[in-house]
Amino acid sequence: MGERYRQLSLEERCKIAELHQAGHSLHQIAAALDRSASSVCRELKRNRGVQVGYKPAYAQQQAAARRWKGSRLDRNAELRDLVLDRLKHGWSPEQIAGWLVRGKAATRISHESIYRFIYAQIRRTNDGSWRHYLPRAKYKRGRRRRPDRSPASLIKGRVSIALRPAQVELRQTFGHWEADLMLFATPRQAILVSQERKSRALVSAKQPGKAALPAAQRLLAWFEAIDPQMRLSITFDNGTEFAQHLLLVDQLGIQTFFCDPHSPLAKGNNRERHRPPAPVLAPQHQHQRYRRRVPQRLHRRLQQHSSKMPWLPDPSPSISCSTVALQM
Repeated sequence: MGERYRQLSLEERCKIAELHQAGHSLHQIAAALDRSASSVCRELKRNRGVQVGYKPAYAQQQAAARRWKGSRLDRNAELRDLVLDRLKHGWSPEQIAGWLVRGKAATRISHESIYRFIYAQIRRTNDGSWRHYLPRAKYKRGRRRRPDRSPASLIKGRVSIALRPAQVELRQTFGHWEADLMLFATPRQAILVSQERKSRALVSAKQPGKAALPAAQRLLAWFEAIDPQMRLSITFDNGTEFAQHLLLVDQLGIQTFFCDPHSPLAKGNNRERHRPPAPVLAPQHQHQRYRRRVPQRLHRRLQQHSSKMPWLPDPSPSISCSTVALQM
C-alpha cells in the first residue's frame, strides 16, 4: 500500500503465460509474481489475442501501444495543421471541436485537448506567441480575480434577468433582443452589437467609447425604425455602458433586463457569438491599410449564421451596412 504502481515487465508476462497455460488459478499466479489477483485478471483480459490467446510478446506490444505518447496534435500532423489554421482565422477551440463533430470528420478532437496543446507548447518552447492562437491570448488558464464591487450597483432601475418571461428564454416569439459592447486593446475601438434572440438577426456599429449616453442613443436610433411588436425587450450585462437604459423604457416602452452580477453569459447569444471577431481588430493592424477591409470582414463574421430580418424597413442610415462598418 502506498507504493507506486509498476507496469508488468516482459519477464512477468512470460511467467503469467506459463502459469496460466499450466492451469494455475489467478490467485496462485498473483502470489508467484507478488502482484494482486486483479492485476493478473486485467492483464489476461486486456492483452490477449482473439485467435492466439495470451502471448507475452503480443501482450507487451498491446500495453506499449496504449501508453500516452504525447497529445494527438503532436502525433497527427494533418489534424494539427487543420486546427492551427482554424485558430489563425479566429475560431475558438470550442468552435473547432463542434465543427468537426457536425461535419462527421473521421478524426475529431475535444476543445480541452486543443487548449492543453497550446499551453503545453508555451511551456515547452518558452515562446509566448503561441497564446495568440487563442481568442483571449492569455498566458495562463483561469479567470481573473473578481472585484468586490459589481458595476450593477451603479445602474438605476435595473431589473434582474430572473424576471424575464420564460418565452424569451425559449425563443418562442420575436422582438426580444440582447446587446453587448465589444472593447479592444487599441483606444477608440468599441463596437455596439445587438441581436434578436429568435431570428438571430444582428446589427452593429462603432462607438466612440464606453460612455452610456452614446450607447443608449445608438440603440434608440436602431429601434425607432422597427415595428413596436418587434422591440419588446432587451437584455444587457452589467456594464456601465448600459446605465442609460431607462431612455429605452421611457421613449420606446422596451423592457430592459440585466444579467446577474459576474454572469454575462446568461444572455445566451451575444457574449459567445461576438467573441470570435476580436482578432480582426488586433492592435497590430494598420488602420489606414484596413480602413475598408477590416470593417467588411468584421461584419461578415458577426452576421455569419444569423437569419435575415424580413420585418425591418428598407436599409436606413441607422442599420445599413455602411454605418455598421467601422470608420477607422
